[in-house]
Formats: sequence, C-alpha cells, structure tokens
Amino acid sequence: MNMIVCIKQVIDPEAPPASFKIDPVGNKVVPPQGVSPVIDPYAEYGVEAALKIKDAQGGKVTAVSLGANQLRDIVKKPLAMGADELILLEDEAFDGGDSWSTAYALAMAIKKIGEYDIIFCGREASDWNAGQVGSGIAEILGLPSVTLVKKIEPAGGKAKLERVTDEGYEVVEVSLPCLITVSNEIGEPRYPTIKGIMGAKKKEPVVWKPADIGVEASQIGAQGRHIKLQKLFQPAREGKCEMVAGESPEEAGANLAAKLREVKVL
Repeated sequence: MNMIVCIKQVIDPEAPPASFKIDPVGNKVVPPQGVSPVIDPYAEYGVEAALKIKDAQGGKVTAVSLGANQLRDIVKKPLAMGADELILLEDEAFDGGDSWSTAYALAMAIKKIGEYDIIFCGREASDWNAGQVGSGIAEILGLPSVTLVKKIEPAGGKAKLERVTDEGYEVVEVSLPCLITVSNEIGEPRYPTIKGIMGAKKKEPVVWKPADIGVEASQIGAQGRHIKLQKLFQPAREGKCEMVAGESPEEAGANLAAKLREVKVL
C-alpha cells in the first residue's frame, strides 16, 4: 500500500488565548512569542491511520506539507512516528492561500508523486477549521472521497470503511485510489520512539518549489485564492453581573423572577 498523508504546521491550538494577536492590516494571525508551532493535531490522526495500515499490510507512507518557513524539527514528526518520506512544498508563493489554492497545490504535488492507493487528510486544520482541503484534493484529482472515517480495511483494490455519523456510523465500500479524512475516532496517534526521533534527524525532506509541481504562482497561495478575506478580528467578550437582593430568600427569589421576566428570559 502506498499512502500519502497531508500535514500542516500550525500555531499550537493549546496556546493560551491571551497569546493570540491579530494583524488587522495583513488580516492574519501573529504567531505568539515563545510558543512553538506544532503539526496540526487532526493531521496526526491521518499519519496514525496510514501507519496502522502499514503495520498490518506493509507499504510506504509519504507525508506532504505545504507552507513557508516550515521548521524541520516540527514537520519531521511524521518521520519520527514511522513515515518513510517527507515532501515539503516550501516557497513564499505557497503562503496565504485559501482552501482552493491549498488543495490545488497539494493535488498537483500528489499527481507528481504518482503512485498511491490512499490519501489521508485530517477532518480539518486546527487553525482555520474549514474542513474543505481534503474534499478539494479529491475533486481536483477525480478521486472518490469519504470523510470522518474511523475504521479502514483495504483489500483487493477496495477499502471497507466505517464512517462516523450523528447517529453512530455507516459502513461503505470505496474503490482505490481514494481520499479519506479522519479524526480522533481513528485512535490516538502514537508517540515517536527514541529510535524514530533519531532516524528522523538523519532524513532530509524533499523540497519542491512551484515549478517542480508544474504550477504558476498565480494559481497557488495568496494569488490563487478564490475567497477574499474581508476582515479578521478577535471578538470582544463582555460580561455583566447584576446582583438581585431581598430581605429574605423568598423575596430575593421573587425579585430574581421579576428581573428575568423583565429581560424576557422567562
């Protein structure tokens, strides 16, 4: 089985909310000082899903990441977990994209890789939470796609999948190659071993520029956006507290009820 996993370097979603700042002119988040970025947690589930199949059936796992100024110690985590190869789409031209331009660049990179049975993506990225890139890649490449998969059994050129729904799950069968998105239902991502971490340090990623995947700068990143971001801001959160008193608990309760009726809560 040849598997490709799309990963992403993101601002740590566990960082304190107070550390987030917005650049209102550039309409972008300012990376918080002193907080190291991480691999998108949803993408880690994709790595785990691929590695489970590799453990059971053998094969190759290739991780692909897109962005500018990707930190090697961060994006090498899939290698430390057990992936075989890391490809970085790394250039300023890739930066600032929307779901479409990101999906297009990743799809062209996957097309260049050539041989694959399953493409894995996280259900969404933890920074924008759009959940569109995986389905976009499948559409561009003309592949069947199944979202929110919790169990995968590939065999005989097909894969039997359990897909999470609001009521439970449904069982579907899909022909390979295909694209699958996963989340925490697939199982917790494994911790890199010391051997894996040391091995990852010795492996250098393959770096591709836009020309390497046959795309123009106008098709990717900020120039290739189909959506225009009008305004990015932090919502103002205000809270007001009014004490309702009374000479007795009964009177306080009656006053509270009257106040709730006044503001039309009751």
